[in-house]
Amino acid sequence: MTVDEKLLQILVCPVDRGPLLHVGNELYNPRLRRAYRIDEGIPVLLADESREVDDAEHARLTEQPPQ
Repeated sequence: MTVDEKLLQILVCPVDRGPLLHVGNELYNPRLRRAYRIDEGIPVLLADESREVDDAEHARLTEQPPQ
């Protein structure tokens, strides 16, 4: 199940109110290195439910595809 693109455009991090990256089945805040899961197409934007991302995963999640 996917998340509606219009919804993704307006969602922000509940902690810093900044934009989120949609990566796989998660929304990611690269500033705070927090990932929020998406359950059955519904983003779970609860700070207590987010997970910390280590340096290696942060690098992978923020990689830009070659142009």
